[in-house]
Amino acid sequence: MHAGCRIEQVYLCRAPVDFRKSIGGLSVLVEQELELNPFGSALYVFINRQRDKIKVLYWHRNGFCLWLKRLEADKFAWPKDGDTSAQTITLQEFEWLLEGFDLWRNSPHKTLHFTSVS
Repeated sequence: MHAGCRIEQVYLCRAPVDFRKSIGGLSVLVEQELELNPFGSALYVFINRQRDKIKVLYWHRNGFCLWLKRLEADKFAWPKDGDTSAQTITLQEFEWLLEGFDLWRNSPHKTLHFTSVS
């Protein structure tokens, strides 16, 4: 997001939000609905009902930053569960989400656990 801003976590707000909300409304939502610290070193990601816009809220040193991305001809993949909790993803997964990858339909290879080679 901002050069020099250290991001440790990315939280997706699963339920769509009213995009008329700005910094004040979204920071209250983070604190009261998601029960997270809006001043932490994290990105708080929100989606609109049509899933064609994403807002990202984060704290940088002495103030909030709000970032918006609007898709012109597509929709963002989003977790199916529409409750009011947050889902944690990595910064790499967030970048993939912005590029259009569906993190919930694709899964990695299964982890195998062996006890011997023969």
